[in-house]
Amino acid sequence: MAGRRGLSSTSLNLTFLGTASAQPSSTRNHSALALRLNSDVWLFDCGEATQHQIQRSKVKMGKIEKIFITHTHGDHIFGLLPLLATMLNGAGGTADGVEDPRTHVVQDSPGPLEIYGPLGTRAYVRNGLKYTHTLLGAPYVVHELRSPSDPPDGNHTSLALHASESPNGRNIPQTNGVWSDVYHDTIVSVSAAPILHSVPCIGYVVTEAPVPGKMDPAKYIPHLKRTKTPMSVMSRLQQGESIELSDGTMLQGPLKRPGRKLVILGDTYDPSPIAELASSADLLIHEATNAHLPALDSHTKPEDTSESVEARAKSRGHSTPQMAGAFAARIGAKELVLNHFSARYPGNDDVDPTTKTIMEGIARLAEEHYSGKIICARDFMSFDVNVPQEHAWNK
Repeated sequence: MAGRRGLSSTSLNLTFLGTASAQPSSTRNHSALALRLNSDVWLFDCGEATQHQIQRSKVKMGKIEKIFITHTHGDHIFGLLPLLATMLNGAGGTADGVEDPRTHVVQDSPGPLEIYGPLGTRAYVRNGLKYTHTLLGAPYVVHELRSPSDPPDGNHTSLALHASESPNGRNIPQTNGVWSDVYHDTIVSVSAAPILHSVPCIGYVVTEAPVPGKMDPAKYIPHLKRTKTPMSVMSRLQQGESIELSDGTMLQGPLKRPGRKLVILGDTYDPSPIAELASSADLLIHEATNAHLPALDSHTKPEDTSESVEARAKSRGHSTPQMAGAFAARIGAKELVLNHFSARYPGNDDVDPTTKTIMEGIARLAEEHYSGKIICARDFMSFDVNVPQEHAWNK
C-alpha cells in the first residue's frame, strides 16, 4: 500500500484476540493478534472463533487488509475460513436456476485481502471453500513462504483456483535463511524467518521505516523570520531535509531515528533462526506455553521440576517463560510479551487475584533471564507501541 501515511506514536497498536495454546478456555481464545497501523489492521494467526473475538473488541473487521499465518496447526488457522466468509460477503450458493453474482468475482478489483503463510496455506483455504460450497463476494490472494525443502512451484493441491482467489499469489523463496521484505511500502515492511516447532513455523518481523527526529522549532524559526522564508518549509525540515536560505544559511532538519520493530513469533521451542532478523526489537511476542510453579499452581505434579517441564515443553515444540526470557535477552528486545498459555492458566488476571498471582509468577520466571519490561498477554489486552526515545540515527 504505497500511499500509507506515516505512523504517529499512537497509530501502531496491538490487540490480543486470543492467547490460549492448544485448548481454549472460558477466558482465553485460540491464537490471534491484531496489529493496527493507522486505520488499517493486520492479523497474525486466526484461531477458531477469531471473528467472534473481533466483534467483541474494538478492532474493525472491515479494516483488515492482511492476515499472516505462522503455521497451519488448527489452533492458529481454524478461524480463517469463517472470517473470510464474513469479511468477503460469503454465502452457500443459490437454488437451481438462480445465478449468484459471487460466482463471477472481478479479480482486478482494488486490494484483494492478502494472506501470507507457509506451504499448505493456499491449499487449506482453497479446499475449505470448495468443500463447504462457500462463495465470496470479493477477492483474496494467498502468498506462501516456501522453505528450501518445499517445492518452489505449484499450489500443493489439485483443485483449480476458487472463483474468488486471485491468480497472483506468490511462492516466496527463502534466501540466506530468511524471507526478506515479503511486504513493504514506504512506511513499514515485513520480513520473516523459520522458527523451530513440531511443524514448519514462521516468525514475522514488522519494521517501521526510519522516522523524523524530534524537532525544536526555536532552532529554526528565527532564521526563517530573518530571511522572510515561508514557514511552510518547516515541514521539509521535519522530514530531515536541508534547506538553503536566501542569505546562504543552511538549515539541517533533525536526523531520523530508527522506526519501531515488532517481532511476532508463532509456536516454538527454539527461535534461533530468526535471532539476527529480530535483533534490537522494540517488542518481542514469544510463547510461554508451560511453566513450573509448584507454590502457585495446584495442578503441579509432585515429580515435576523446572527441567522436566522444560523438557516436556520442548518435546511438544513449545517454550517456558525462562526460554522466552533468554531469547528476549539474546536479541536485546526492549519489551517482552508472553503469550500462548496452557489452559491451566486462566486469562482473567485483571479481575481475579489468584490468577494475577499465577501470571506474576510466570513473569518472574522470565525475569530469571531477562531484565526488561515483561507483560503476560490476556484476551482483549490492547496497547500502543511507543516510538523509541533514542538519539538521532544516521541512514
